[in-house]
Amino acid sequence: MAADLLRVTLWQHASDLDPAANRAALDRVRDLADGADLVVLPEAFAREFGEPGSDLTPYAEPLDGPFATALGELADSEDVTVLAGMFERAEDTDRPYNTLVLAGPGARTTYRKIHLYDSFGYRESDTLAPGPTTPVTARVGDARIGLMTCYDLRFPELARALSAEGVDVLVVPAAWVAGPGKVMQWQTLLRARAIENVCWVVAAAQPGPRYCGHSMVVSPTGEVVVEAGDGEEVLAVALDLDAVRQARSVNPSLDNRRM
Repeated sequence: MAADLLRVTLWQHASDLDPAANRAALDRVRDLADGADLVVLPEAFAREFGEPGSDLTPYAEPLDGPFATALGELADSEDVTVLAGMFERAEDTDRPYNTLVLAGPGARTTYRKIHLYDSFGYRESDTLAPGPTTPVTARVGDARIGLMTCYDLRFPELARALSAEGVDVLVVPAAWVAGPGKVMQWQTLLRARAIENVCWVVAAAQPGPRYCGHSMVVSPTGEVVVEAGDGEEVLAVALDLDAVRQARSVNPSLDNRRM
C-alpha cells in the first residue's frame, strides 16, 4: 500500500440464488485485486435474499463454512483484503445473522448487521437476527475502516459511533431495494454520512432491477468521486487518507460537538 493511500475496488454485482455460483464468482476478484488494497462486494454476496420473507436458514453458513473459507483463501492467495456479505449460522440464535466478512491476509473481522430492514413493506427481522450494537472497525494498511450494512445507513448514530472510534473510511455493502425515490435517498444519505463524519464513504451495492445500484465513493467533504449506474459495474479509486486530516482541520465539527 502506498503511504497515505487506500486503493479500493468496488464490484457492483448481482448475487445468485445458488451459493455455489456465488463462490465461483469470487474468481473474478482475482482480477479485481490487481493493484487494490481492499475489494468491496455487496451485501448478501454469498446468496441473494430471494422472495421477501423466504426462510434463509438453509443458506446460512458458519464462519468456518464454504463461503467464508473461500473468501479467506482468496485474500491470502492474492494478498488483498476482501469484504463481502453472507448469512451466518450461529449457535446463539435461531435465525441467521446478516454478516459482513472482512478477510485479509492472515486475518478476519466480522460485522453482524445491527439495523434490520423492517421498512417500506419489508420485515427482515422475520428471517434474520440483529447483531450486537457494538461498532466494528478494522485496519486495512494505514486506514481504519468502519463497517455498516445497507439499512444501517439510515441511522446516523452508528456512523457517529464509528467516527468516534477514529475511522478514516465508512464502508457500506448494500442491497438497497429499488423503488420511488430510493436512489435519491441512497445518494443523499451516503453524502450526509461523509459530510457529518468528515471521512471517506465507500458503498458497494447490488445492481438493478431489484436493487438500486449506484455504488459510489464520497470524499470527506461530500463530493461524489465516482458513481456507478444501475447495472453491473466495477469502480476503482485511490483514497487519500491525508484528505481526512485536512478536511477535519478546516472543518473541526467532530471536535466542536457539545452533545
